[in-house]
Amino acid sequence: MRIFSKDVRLQDFTIMYFTGLAALMVILVASYQAPSNAVDVSSLKPSPSSSLPPLPMPFRMPLDPLGNLQLAWNISYATQEVYIQLRVAELRHGVVLGMSDRGELSNADLVVLWDNGTRSYFGDAWSDSKGHVSLDSQQDYELIEAKQKADGFYLLFKRPFSTCDPRDYVIEEGTVHVIYGLLDQPLASLGDLNLSRIHMGVQRVLMLRPDMPSPTLPPEVKTMDVLAPNVIIPNQETTYWCFIQKLPDDMPKNHIVMYESVITPGNEAIVHHIEVFECAQDLREVPQYSGSCDDKMKPKKLNFCRHVLAAWAMGAEAFYYPPDAGLAIGGPGSSRFLRLEVHYHNPLLISGRHDSSGIRLHYTHNLRRYDAGIMELGLVYTPVMAIPPKQHTFYLTGYCTSKCTRTALPPGGIYVFASQLHTHLAGRGVRTVLVRGGKELDVVQEDQHFSTEYQGDVLITKCTYNTEDRSKPTVGGFGIMEEMCVNYIHYYPRTQLELCKSHVDPGYLQKYFSFINRFHGNDQCVCGDVGVTDQYAQLHWDDFAGEVLDSLYNTAPISMHCNQSTARLFPGEWEKQPLPEVTSILPKHRYPCEGGAESYS
Repeated sequence: MRIFSKDVRLQDFTIMYFTGLAALMVILVASYQAPSNAVDVSSLKPSPSSSLPPLPMPFRMPLDPLGNLQLAWNISYATQEVYIQLRVAELRHGVVLGMSDRGELSNADLVVLWDNGTRSYFGDAWSDSKGHVSLDSQQDYELIEAKQKADGFYLLFKRPFSTCDPRDYVIEEGTVHVIYGLLDQPLASLGDLNLSRIHMGVQRVLMLRPDMPSPTLPPEVKTMDVLAPNVIIPNQETTYWCFIQKLPDDMPKNHIVMYESVITPGNEAIVHHIEVFECAQDLREVPQYSGSCDDKMKPKKLNFCRHVLAAWAMGAEAFYYPPDAGLAIGGPGSSRFLRLEVHYHNPLLISGRHDSSGIRLHYTHNLRRYDAGIMELGLVYTPVMAIPPKQHTFYLTGYCTSKCTRTALPPGGIYVFASQLHTHLAGRGVRTVLVRGGKELDVVQEDQHFSTEYQGDVLITKCTYNTEDRSKPTVGGFGIMEEMCVNYIHYYPRTQLELCKSHVDPGYLQKYFSFINRFHGNDQCVCGDVGVTDQYAQLHWDDFAGEVLDSLYNTAPISMHCNQSTARLFPGEWEKQPLPEVTSILPKHRYPCEGGAESYS
């Protein structure tokens, strides 16, 4: 078959060749032109209409362990906007900053600075389920300044808390998962970027902070540092380091009125969270120890150092007690031993890094009107409660029943002024609600809440977990690969109620094991012959087993732990208690959107 006519001349071939070449050049040039929605940073000029941040950047956090990326921000509650400043120590061809529900690279809200080899661009973008990046048709990040300075390249921009763009993340109270990455190569088009193909990191940030000034401490306040003793951080991703510190023998009763973190410079992105626990009052001696909290050879008495005095997580500010209350330390009836626990998160496996981070306690001998207390809500630390493997979302719920609050709290109630939420690695969320008469009335979380009616109320703490990356069930316990569901509420006046938590009734759990084993054709059930952890591990886990377990947790009776500060139960019957009835739940928080539409967080 002949393709070309014999009459076609060489000149015709030449014209066809150069026409095709010209068309190719047009396509290439077009691909390097500025995207229609992006800001051309190269030609950016200061705009008089751009409102500058109302204050300097008071909140700061390093994003990566090497210190290449520094995030700083300020909040305008009047305009419902966040001003964000990103410093890049060594900028090559761009940077990616984003937010997603759990730190995923997929379905993320992004802001990207990139170049095509000749010009730089800034734009609001998003990633799809496979990590492919596209420029957003609705540009909600407003660039204010892009400038090279002596210590790095600075980007200053702002965006609303809620944009009503379905592809944008809603910034709200609680943890914001910030993802970040650097671009090492130019991009002909932003569409060429796939987050799964570049090195990305994630950092957890408390972005929205209370809109109130810090209290002034009285002049007589003294300080005490509880610090890690120049620890060499292990070159592994996760380490929990424990250290025992003894108080002076003659220390009288004082009130802690504030505490704050002390982080070794350079380790800000590695020290993940810190806690200080008071040991049990009846322990006359606790052996000196500095080592891994998970070491099986550590002194057993460390397990009796569980009364929380102070807790800090990355990004948190100093914790102040209200003017009428302080947390007692020292004096008759208190322990002389404190346990420091530091969580190091070292994803880059950095070696040889020394650390002396910890907590600084500010205390006074001028006792305030009330002793403050800390009460644990949620689930008991027990393997009876477990999360099946391969779960995208699984809920566990702990109860503080009206029977316990009626028994243990004073008639005038208590004043809850703060709370601190805690899970381990599989945890994705914690929420405590106040229930009265079967109706959810309020969320008891980080904000201040006051009620003279907590006596007889129900406090329900619900935790959300994700175990998609696990092939075995995750049981409750103290280990980092086990799980917790805890809300430490701070309140006054202090009562003897130290712990108000629950777990599913063990007898009903054994019925579950027996049923699931028979359903899968295993007539030789080992139920009761081995521990609960092994029973969970030996189950055949499929969707049915997970669904039945979820149903069990939401219907079976519970064992209540209504514990005094002596770790003894308050008088009463606490086994096989019915689940509290909830007939009305709080509506989800709404953000008003343009055109009358509303989005839900």
